[in-house]
Amino acid sequence: MSSGEGQAVDISDVQRQAWQNKLAKDFNTTDVALEFGLLTAEVSEAFTAWRRREPGLGGELADVLIYVTCLAEMTGVDLTAEVRRKLARNAAREYQRDNRGVLRRVSDPQS
Repeated sequence: MSSGEGQAVDISDVQRQAWQNKLAKDFNTTDVALEFGLLTAEVSEAFTAWRRREPGLGGELADVLIYVTCLAEMTGVDLTAEVRRKLARNAAREYQRDNRGVLRRVSDPQS
C-alpha cells in the first residue's frame, strides 16, 4: 500500500498505530457492535464526500481503513494475512459477462 509520498504503509503497522491511538485516547476498545456502527458512519461520510466532490475524500477513506484495522485488532484477526489470502482468491476467480452484459463469476477454485 502506497502512502502517497513514495513510502509503503504496512497494514499491520496501521493496525498497531491505530490501536495504540485508541488506547492512548481511551477510545472504545471492547464494544465490537459500536465499532461496526462507527465504521458504517465513516463509510457514509466517505460516500458523501465523493458524491459532493469534496476535498476530504482521502481522509474519510483513511478513517474507514483505521476503523477496519481496529475492528481486526478487537476481534483477533490478522488483517495482513487475511488480505493476502483474499487477494489471492480473488485473482484466481474467473468472470464472464452474461447475455445482458452483467459480469458473473464462473469459477472460484477455493469454494
